[in-house]
Amino acid sequence: MKKVLFIILFTTFSISINAQTIFGKWNSKNEKGVVDSVLEVYEKNGKAYAKVVEIMNPERKDARCVDCEGEYKDKPILGLDILSGLEKDDDEWSGGTILDPRNGKTYKCYIELVNPNKLKLRGYIGISLFGKTAYWERAK
Repeated sequence: MKKVLFIILFTTFSISINAQTIFGKWNSKNEKGVVDSVLEVYEKNGKAYAKVVEIMNPERKDARCVDCEGEYKDKPILGLDILSGLEKDDDEWSGGTILDPRNGKTYKCYIELVNPNKLKLRGYIGISLFGKTAYWERAK
């Protein structure tokens, strides 16, 4: 009986720990509040990155980052790394950048987990006072 109780408690604890991470798939909404893409936040060498893994609008599946500059110029948005180089700093990940493929601009950013299924993302120029906040919801 003790073994069964231990297994149940361990499994519950493991699930709750795994749910409380920035890593995984997240829904990104457009300016109208409609989910337009799914992004996967992943870890590489202790830093957080995110790439576009699904585009919801079939007409945009082959969209390219035409307004982007440098290495991202005319690259397909599907598979594009849009978030790069964030490092963990207490409850948030910061020190990296985010690329907005809609306008081709790159911003400094930070992200933090608001709750297990909601991620706050703040992109800004200079200081975070001059920026925009978006919320991503965990994809099911």
